[in-house]
Amino acid sequence: MTTRHKRAAAALSGAVALVLALAGCGGDGDDKAPSPPSAQASTPAPSTSAADPQAAEKAAVLAVYSSMSAEQMKAYRKADAKGTDLEKYATAKALGQIRNDLARMKEAGTVVRGEIGHDAKVTGIDLEAEMPKATLSDCVDLSKYERYSIKRQEPIPLPTEQPLRYIMTVQAEQWNGRWMVTAINPQGGPTC
Repeated sequence: MTTRHKRAAAALSGAVALVLALAGCGGDGDDKAPSPPSAQASTPAPSTSAADPQAAEKAAVLAVYSSMSAEQMKAYRKADAKGTDLEKYATAKALGQIRNDLARMKEAGTVVRGEIGHDAKVTGIDLEAEMPKATLSDCVDLSKYERYSIKRQEPIPLPTEQPLRYIMTVQAEQWNGRWMVTAINPQGGPTC
């Protein structure tokens, strides 16, 4: 690894740590819904090392996904994407999925309270493609998640068949040197 690569990896590691620390800050104070606890980023940044030449890019993908997830929770807490930075981290397809959720929530008069835990890992990355791509596997934890009815002023229990922990896959691509989440599979997969 050259000195230039080491400096870039060190700078990226610091940036990832800052993004993950800032991702825990939530809420803009304008919410009419009850104030939930702030979002917490639980996806640790992998260490960059000479053993994995792709470590810096994997860390960058995870940082973008963590930031998108934090912005997604901000939107879900008020059933509205206004005031979030979702467009910085997600493409039109992924944003469409989130906006569909928000429209259903707004129509039903619900918001999200509590936390959604994430334990994401990059399971595939292709940096040689014309447009670099990455696949993430995220163990989503709903044990502290709560849907809340604004109309009835009460929590809405999850369906009994809903697993509290399940694997969700996420796709990302590098656009003009920047990673963006392109697709989210919210249906999830096996439990984790």
